[in-house]
Amino acid sequence: MSDGSQSEYLNPRVSEVRTMVTVGPEILERFPRFSLYNSPYTAHDEGCAIDLYPHEGDWRPAGDGRETAAPSPVSGEVVATRTVSAPPKPYAVERDHLVVVDTGDHLARILHVEPAVEPGDEVAVGDSLGEMVRSGFFAPWVDNHVHLGFRSPDANPFRASGSLPVEVDTGVELAGVPWDGRGTVVSASDTYAVLDAPDHPAPGECFAGIATDGGRAGDGGDGIFDGGLPHYDGGGVLGGTRRDGHDETVSLAGRRVGTAAGRTIAWDDLTVLANGTPITGLSFFFAREALGAKLVCPDVAFEVGEEVEISVTR
Repeated sequence: MSDGSQSEYLNPRVSEVRTMVTVGPEILERFPRFSLYNSPYTAHDEGCAIDLYPHEGDWRPAGDGRETAAPSPVSGEVVATRTVSAPPKPYAVERDHLVVVDTGDHLARILHVEPAVEPGDEVAVGDSLGEMVRSGFFAPWVDNHVHLGFRSPDANPFRASGSLPVEVDTGVELAGVPWDGRGTVVSASDTYAVLDAPDHPAPGECFAGIATDGGRAGDGGDGIFDGGLPHYDGGGVLGGTRRDGHDETVSLAGRRVGTAAGRTIAWDDLTVLANGTPITGLSFFFAREALGAKLVCPDVAFEVGEEVEISVTR
């Protein structure tokens, strides 16, 4: 689960101090990709949840096969499960699920897993919780994942909002990789395409993501992008150096794309172009084994081997 430590987080948009829950290597070593902001739902506002993607090897090849095994990211006692109706989508199941685990420090909320556990069961990190479902809460370009959020022990675990902000432990190495907006398509599906650039600097050794302009996180850079630009309302910037209480502009490939208040980005009103054609946007996340820009493009087709240049316009 978390490493048990907590810190305080000042939400600069509402001047509210909130307790943060730290997610450390013991969770993330089991999940080759993660994201705090790459979702349109309120549960992820201000980075108050983390999506964990379990898979083996390179995540980039497209295909019909999707991971279904759901290892538990926390240890503790299962105290509740609940099944809810999901938005109807032709590619998704009709119902989604919630598993609540009492970790001793927090209530962990786990979504998108059809539970093979029940209240009273004890689980350890890595134990099977069941199978991930392809939920109607997902957009079609989103891979199967385990959603994890934390509440105070006396909080209502069933409300969609109310989870505590999540931070990544400083012991987890995050590498920001500069990107000039260019690359060659190495994988394509009906809803997205993946480029070969930027490349992962050290596969298997650290989590990497696309850096904001200004350098590498940890070297005085501005940080690493997280979220969906601009198709989700906001995004995030992790790592780097920022001043709480001060809005700072963030840029990608030489163009301003938003304003960061603390670690949360408000995207500018812009359009992402691929070879001059508007697409839905770019999907940012952290990956340990392989990187590459993910283009969200359900209305535009790209071919493997095609060279692409990304730009933004207002």
